[in-house]
Amino acid sequence: MSLAHPEQKKIAITGANGFLGFHVRAAMQEYGGNAVCIPLGDSFSLTNAEKALEGATQLIHLAGVNRGTDQEVSDGNLLFAKQLSTALKTVENPPAEIVYANSIQAGNGSVYGLAKEQAGVFLEDVANGIESTFKNIELPNLFGEFGRPFYNSVVATFSHQIANGERPEVKQDKELTLLHAQDAADVLLGVVEVSEMGSHCELVTVTEIKRLLEEFKEFYSAGEFPDISTTFRRNLFNTYRSYVFPAQAPILITRHADDRGSFFEIVRSNGGTGQTSFSTTVPGVTRGDHFHRRKVERFTVLSGEAEISLRKIFTDEVFTYKVSGEAPLSIDMPTFYTHKIENIGGQTLYTAFWTNDIFDPTNPDTIVEAV
Repeated sequence: MSLAHPEQKKIAITGANGFLGFHVRAAMQEYGGNAVCIPLGDSFSLTNAEKALEGATQLIHLAGVNRGTDQEVSDGNLLFAKQLSTALKTVENPPAEIVYANSIQAGNGSVYGLAKEQAGVFLEDVANGIESTFKNIELPNLFGEFGRPFYNSVVATFSHQIANGERPEVKQDKELTLLHAQDAADVLLGVVEVSEMGSHCELVTVTEIKRLLEEFKEFYSAGEFPDISTTFRRNLFNTYRSYVFPAQAPILITRHADDRGSFFEIVRSNGGTGQTSFSTTVPGVTRGDHFHRRKVERFTVLSGEAEISLRKIFTDEVFTYKVSGEAPLSIDMPTFYTHKIENIGGQTLYTAFWTNDIFDPTNPDTIVEAV
């Protein structure tokens, strides 16, 4: 999957620094394109907005207000739409397509639902006036890595609480329609058709979310992978993992040695596919400098000395671990952390790699980015 002519695509995005904005920009790292951010609200600048919109092929409006007083929610969402419309009307070459990240709550009678609906109507009128295509995408409940606890979703809240040893409380058990933020990003970018979005959703109760996250904690705290045999389980596990790194790194390994040699386990998986690979790396050579959007991956040095480095994309902090076959341990690669392994010893480095998926050369889920 790829966006057409990525080197020519300029995509303007509002809410780029938010939860969904992160995931849209991360997806663009794979598909290509140049993300240009438009701050709204108190940070809005008409001049900067015009520069961002001029010549853009697409505008993706993600920014919204979903917390605060009724007045703040209502006024905030409409203000964002009005600020955008002012800029759109003044640029010479506006985006050919305007994509609005709406909500399934639009029109449900709530203040937030009404505000999202009104903002959508306002933007659609502007799009018609400048002859741009308007896509109103009503997204369900989103979850995914790096969601803000007590703000973005119950998944973010429960993941944070369970990762920190707290006991989440189910105040109202109901069935939710969940969509992973990377799937939402694919829909917003046009990689997945809106009509196909439902096939990526999962119907699940709040109680079941809590149960699964507690199951993940039980296995992963022991260095084991839980059952991630379904797409939803894998996505939810990756979400949980984003709340335990770097606190739960590295994964310690018990090494059994006698006069015959030594033995230790690398991976214990409790459900799903998996692939184990092995590599040799000569001194001074580095492998990696890439990240994954969905893949679960573990590095284990069997012999030699190495330095494994990880960095969350769009940030600067680098986490570095020195590892040795003499005292083996594993490092798991969280999604959206670009990573590399370098042989820092004087001998050949022997490393085992485990991933949850069987490698597919047509969809490698490997995006190049230097640590």
